[in-house]
Amino acid sequence: MFKRLFYIAFGAVIALAGVHYFAAFNKPDLHRLYMQSMTAPDQPPVIFIHGVLGSKLKDKKTGEELWLGHLFNLLFGEQAGLKLEIDPDALAPKPSRLTAFAIADNTAGRDFYGNILRTLSDVGEYEKATLEQKIQPQKKYYYEFHYDWRLDNVINAARLADFIDQVRLDYGNPELKVDIVAHSMGGLVARYYIRYGRDDVLMDNDFPINMYGGERVRRVILLGTPNLGSVQLLYSFIEGIKPGFRRIHTETLVTMPSLYQLLPHPLNNWIVTSSGKPLRRDLFDVEIWRRFEWSIFDEKVRRRILSKYASAAEGEAYLETLEAYFEKSLERARRFVWSLTTPLPEEHPRLIVFGGDCTLTPARIVVEEVAGVSEIRLYPDEIAHPEPGVDYDALLLEPGDGSVTKASLLGRDNLDPSIPRHEHSFFPLDQAFLLCEKHNSLTSNVSFQDNLLNSLLSRD
Repeated sequence: MFKRLFYIAFGAVIALAGVHYFAAFNKPDLHRLYMQSMTAPDQPPVIFIHGVLGSKLKDKKTGEELWLGHLFNLLFGEQAGLKLEIDPDALAPKPSRLTAFAIADNTAGRDFYGNILRTLSDVGEYEKATLEQKIQPQKKYYYEFHYDWRLDNVINAARLADFIDQVRLDYGNPELKVDIVAHSMGGLVARYYIRYGRDDVLMDNDFPINMYGGERVRRVILLGTPNLGSVQLLYSFIEGIKPGFRRIHTETLVTMPSLYQLLPHPLNNWIVTSSGKPLRRDLFDVEIWRRFEWSIFDEKVRRRILSKYASAAEGEAYLETLEAYFEKSLERARRFVWSLTTPLPEEHPRLIVFGGDCTLTPARIVVEEVAGVSEIRLYPDEIAHPEPGVDYDALLLEPGDGSVTKASLLGRDNLDPSIPRHEHSFFPLDQAFLLCEKHNSLTSNVSFQDNLLNSLLSRD
């Protein structure tokens, strides 16, 4: 009996080793695949756009890097220095002392964007260029568009417009069209730029499209972009973000306009009862946040904010400003998400989308009634009194990349592909490539790297 078990175990080890051996060598040879494209003539430049947390930030005066900063700070700091100061009269961020200066590539053993940049340079033989650099004919170039990811996406779309216009000047070609590769929130910046360029259309609900960016872009490749928002971001507003061993608190996050613009689109069925029945609740209405005591309306958070001030009066005045700012930011975010789902003219760049669909990802939250009190449940194991026949894993979680669901990635309000897209969700999808990777690991996937180069170099 022991001998038989030994042979079974030995056979399993050999089989497993064989799988790993086969997997190690059964990868596309990217150099061989694209070696004939190394000198492709007239190849458009690539603009790479990062997502949230994706650029390093430093103090303009001292040069000190506050994000990502040194390793100890990244792992154990609360990152309070990332908080934006709010103008109490304009209810808008004051000019920041921080500025973005580089892409976050490799830090603390984690590869953020190093993989994608190496794919472009080492395999695709794109040469890194900077603005106002002399361009040599017959060479391929890529640019890194780094920006302050805390700021309103409309502001960063306007900066992208300036950036691409300068690239056209550097090429000496007023008709030049670029290719955009954008990760996560960077995809929303790119999509806004395509529709509106530098225009701020969020002052009302008209959203007049001018296609400023659309006339300057050939291809758009989106990687892990939350095209209909992210419930995970709602979790972050409630619980904070944990980049290391400590959290960036919600009172820091809510000062950043860009994050509101990642909340789930109103088309999403983002909140349900414990029986699975959808609830009609407006996430962009500040009263919902007050009612459920989320974020800065949580008494524990409010006490923590007040403890930072020398006097109660100062603390209360700041809280009053922060609440008004919160309400204004929510309304602006509502308009932002709607501005990206209105129809485009017949001629427009189509979107090539990459993302993960193997990781269960927050898709909605549950309101459970307990002793006459409405309690919010973020995770399946928090349900106090499960109702018979309700699969809470399936109700709360959907396939995605851990941050963005497959449905949001594809700009759909429903995971089922047989159900037509919502009539109010215009999303000009050309192709979609689905991978088994988490949100921050998508760029390391060799299938992504292969299809990225194939998409960029294709003249079809």
